[in-house]
Amino acid sequence: MSWLKKMIITMMFSLTLSAGLCIGFFGPVLFQEGNPIPLLVSILKLKTTDSNYVQFLNSEKQSMYLATNQGKNPLFEVKEFMKSKGWKFEEQMGSGLIFLKDENEAIVLTRQYSKYFVIWDVSKSVVK
Repeated sequence: MSWLKKMIITMMFSLTLSAGLCIGFFGPVLFQEGNPIPLLVSILKLKTTDSNYVQFLNSEKQSMYLATNQGKNPLFEVKEFMKSKGWKFEEQMGSGLIFLKDENEAIVLTRQYSKYFVIWDVSKSVVK
């Protein structure tokens, strides 16, 4: 076997091993929300635009948004979004934010995606 062929095989083995270790180490974080592709695309949109939040899932029942964590008040964007839809913030119960509009109640669930991002779930009936 030539020296070049041995070097290529060694490099391929090293890259495969490194990729496996990275997926093993970061896999739980990447796949905690299922398919990571929509979230990665949303993160790129957040980083390349002036927007503070991006919608990454739009199903029949709910919409999911990814927002940047603003440090002291990571839920500020959720409150501003709901305010723009005519909802008034009432209170926070755990990870749920309760909003009122015309005697109707809406709950927006939030969760930390990483140190830098927050995910929020909004019911379709809320954002009509």
